[in-house]
Amino acid sequence: MSTVTIIGAPMSNFVRCVRMACHEKGVGYDLVVARPHSPEVLAISPTGKIPAFRHGALALFETRAICGYIDAAFPGPKLIPADPTQAAICEQWMSYTTTTADIILLRQYLIGYFFPGTPDGAPDRARIDAAVPKLAPVFKVLETEFTAHPYFGGDVFTMADILLFPLVNFLPRAPESAALMEASPHLRAWFDRISARASAIATAPPPRP
Repeated sequence: MSTVTIIGAPMSNFVRCVRMACHEKGVGYDLVVARPHSPEVLAISPTGKIPAFRHGALALFETRAICGYIDAAFPGPKLIPADPTQAAICEQWMSYTTTTADIILLRQYLIGYFFPGTPDGAPDRARIDAAVPKLAPVFKVLETEFTAHPYFGGDVFTMADILLFPLVNFLPRAPESAALMEASPHLRAWFDRISARASAIATAPPPRP
């Protein structure tokens, strides 16, 4: 069988999603470490975003498309439920993660700490302070969901958990989100539960310098 190749940076939450999906399905892969907009990525993705993906003659970009292919093309546990109702709920929460939680928590808030772009490398307080009021509503949605269910959208582990977990992994690293995480016991219990999975352990990103 052709080799699966994942192209991107191990620190990326979306690269980690694809890697976790492979581990959950028992799919071996090669990881080619590459930054966004690098030649290796641009050869596949017109946006230059990571991850990019190859399997034989197939080249894919966009995390959701890659994860869906991995689930459909390989044997192993179904990560997107076969039942139409459960599949729709899984898709709903995957969409919420990519269109809302990721945008607010990472692209608007955490980026002010991780990639501030300030002359001295200090946190970008203007960016952070503008995003902080948006954090609590996202945490409320997640805490409410995990009060009702042990997994994201139901009683079994799905692709929705895979998409959310690498993002939540970053939250304890900044003070405002760490405080909200501490105040969200059901979210923390879910995070601990996913952290113990072999796929999470195998794909833990390297520490930030």
